[in-house]
Amino acid sequence: MKNLLRRLFGSGLAPAPAEPTQDDGIQTTPGPDGGRSTSDELSAVVVSDLGNVRQNNEDTGLFVRLADEGLRRLKGYLLLVADGMGGHLAGEVASQMAAEIVNREYFQHREPIEKSLMRAFRFANKQIFNEAQQHPTFRGMGTTCTAVVIHQEQLYFAHVGDSRAYLFKNGQLVQLTEDHTYVRELLKRGEISELAAENHPERNVLSQAMGTKAEVHVDLGRCVLPFDVGDRLLVCSDGLSEYVREGDFLRILSQESLPDAAHTLVQTAKSRGGHDNITLVLAERTAAGPEIAPRETRELDLPLTRDVEISQ
Repeated sequence: MKNLLRRLFGSGLAPAPAEPTQDDGIQTTPGPDGGRSTSDELSAVVVSDLGNVRQNNEDTGLFVRLADEGLRRLKGYLLLVADGMGGHLAGEVASQMAAEIVNREYFQHREPIEKSLMRAFRFANKQIFNEAQQHPTFRGMGTTCTAVVIHQEQLYFAHVGDSRAYLFKNGQLVQLTEDHTYVRELLKRGEISELAAENHPERNVLSQAMGTKAEVHVDLGRCVLPFDVGDRLLVCSDGLSEYVREGDFLRILSQESLPDAAHTLVQTAKSRGGHDNITLVLAERTAAGPEIAPRETRELDLPLTRDVEISQ
């Protein structure tokens, strides 16, 4: 796939993280402890699975830690999941383009985090759309894209589509993003119930996607809750969230190690159908030194989501 992208766009694309290894259909980014990447007080694992039905994987997952400590302090860490759509490898191309371009564009601009995220998403949308117009094989291709930046104790996110970002904190699960789907719009207007939405035949129809139009609406925001020691951050495609319920997330994320939790989440989705590709990026803030006792569970305020206008 990377060779295909290079043929299409030349060598201008920034280098991506190391190629994932393949193990029984599950891809995990290499790390010092075998699939787990540890940096300072942050650990992360990336897993992508074909699922039970698909013959090719149209998802892309990234965890990016820059080697440059100064730039890392300025820009933080990037977690991203993109879920492509379109026939004849078009979905794979779209999700790979989204990941490559957002990664490159976000880190190369020394400006506020939210402005960099919006710039990166808009530029990726434009590039994918233009490529689809120029190549009939890729006509109509698009992708979801959900990116979260961890900067010190703050979480910033940009989002298009129905991939999701969750914060697991003090035994509770907070969904940071809102699905851009037709059914979600019906729910917001009060036209259907939550129960009806779960089984609606058009629940996977997107109202926003990256690359399908010349302009795209990007949800941009900052979570008001800090990302503290013991907290976990999950970014995933709908191949996971379609099958794994809140109770499952709470149980798995609270009881298992990071790599085991990622594996269990994927296997849970596959055991319940697994009709789509399943991709997740799971990160945890860890303590340096003696183990810290669990904190008391408390009610959490909802995160703040807001749009930010960026001058052209």
